[in-house]
Amino acid sequence: AGARQMINHRGPEFASMLERILSGMKPYFGTSSDIAMITTAGTGGLEAAIVNTLSPGDRVLGISIGSFGDRFAKIAQIYGAEVTTIEVEWGQAADPEVLRAELDRSPGYKAVLLTHNETSTSVMNPIEELAAVIREHAPDALILVDSVSGLGAVPFDMDGWGVDVVVTGSQKAWMAAPGLAMIAASPRAWKAMETATMPRLYLDLLAHRESHAGGQTPFTPAIAVVYQVDEGLRLMTEEGAEHVFARHEACAAATRAGLAALGFDLFADPRYASRTVTAATVPGGVDWKSFNRAVKARGVVLAGGQGKLTGKIFRLGHLGSVTVEEILGAMSALEIVSIASGRAIRPGVGVAAAQAAAMESYGLSAPTAVGVGA
Repeated sequence: AGARQMINHRGPEFASMLERILSGMKPYFGTSSDIAMITTAGTGGLEAAIVNTLSPGDRVLGISIGSFGDRFAKIAQIYGAEVTTIEVEWGQAADPEVLRAELDRSPGYKAVLLTHNETSTSVMNPIEELAAVIREHAPDALILVDSVSGLGAVPFDMDGWGVDVVVTGSQKAWMAAPGLAMIAASPRAWKAMETATMPRLYLDLLAHRESHAGGQTPFTPAIAVVYQVDEGLRLMTEEGAEHVFARHEACAAATRAGLAALGFDLFADPRYASRTVTAATVPGGVDWKSFNRAVKARGVVLAGGQGKLTGKIFRLGHLGSVTVEEILGAMSALEIVSIASGRAIRPGVGVAAAQAAAMESYGLSAPTAVGVGA
């Protein structure tokens, strides 16, 4: 889709495409409110969420469960917010009771920053529960959510949960290249933008909303990526949202089961394991660089750990267009490389476990007897 000929981004064809994207994403955000599309990376979207709703000196509570939670809080701090951070042990989700205690101990926060899906640790926060605590104990605080790697892959109910700003990125569930951030804001968040004084020009969401109303963007958009997001949404509509969510659930279950069967310790708390990425600990005695190189030679790209987890974990993504069949292929590659590196693994065990978990996720059951004539 991205290879199509460029079009006039001030013309009717682009206007129609923009409208399809903005209206087509609303069910995935779970909102009836307006969405802005900015040509920027996901981090630019997080920066837009901060600078459009806050003013220097505002008190902000950041809940960090990993590298990207740290980044969200850092953006607010750089722009002059007075930031307090609740640091959660990496691999764990935020505890609603800890959040409740902080809000009661120190009232008056202007905003609370949450990460929906923390890719650095493969943890998915219980946003509904966390938002409910904030709504009850700090009803005036804006809830800003980084869902760059979660939205579109799992259900999200922005309006129902009382979330104020949600950010997602084109390169994740939307199956496109990096380059676009889509940002939804609640009515009170749009209202807050009218008085917020943090500096912004390119990231001005009110300017984007005004331009979108006329079928345009205030600045030149990444048209090739817009094409891709438009096509991604078409494919998701064709598949159906519930089937998209079920596929991600099955791929996540298959990945976790396959890795566990291969003897890898999963890093995230299983109660809050991400449905879009899985992290596992690099076993003792395994050289990560050599292992990763061998896996990559078999067509599977793994990501290493970030920050303090560098060299200690690896991550396998399963979002966007990924299918269970591709996960089974990845497990096969990991099996072969693990056996070649001297690990005591029975051939086929990882693939079998992954396939069984995927079938169970889909509500299917395998016969207990296997083999011809069994």
